[in-house]
Amino acid sequence: MSEINRSLIVGKPKQPFLEWARALDDESKELTIKSMCDDSTVYLIPEIWQDSDQQPVLEWCCDILFEAQLEEWWTDRASWPQGRDLKMFLEWFEVKFHSLVVDLSDEPLRIVEHDLTDDFGTGTEH
Repeated sequence: MSEINRSLIVGKPKQPFLEWARALDDESKELTIKSMCDDSTVYLIPEIWQDSDQQPVLEWCCDILFEAQLEEWWTDRASWPQGRDLKMFLEWFEVKFHSLVVDLSDEPLRIVEHDLTDDFGTGTEH
């Protein structure tokens, strides 16, 4: 068991994100908040130990997180909401921070680099 020198952040969709996703196509009309939150993506961030560290980190990564969440649901950027900023992000997502990340696996960590502009979701493994 190893402690990793990272913290993590989770952004779970809220009603505005659900409404946007439902409007994208007929298949999405049956989406629910619960179904969208069942397997939320977790993002590693620089280590934080105090609540006062959360706001600066969120300001730093909010654009990245917003685009990543939108990309997971719809790759056509023309359909993405305009005027995205921290205020909108917090209206669209419930944000949770976790300061301690522990690796329980014996397997070495594998890092796969993703480019948000890559429509095929492929990455480069390191």
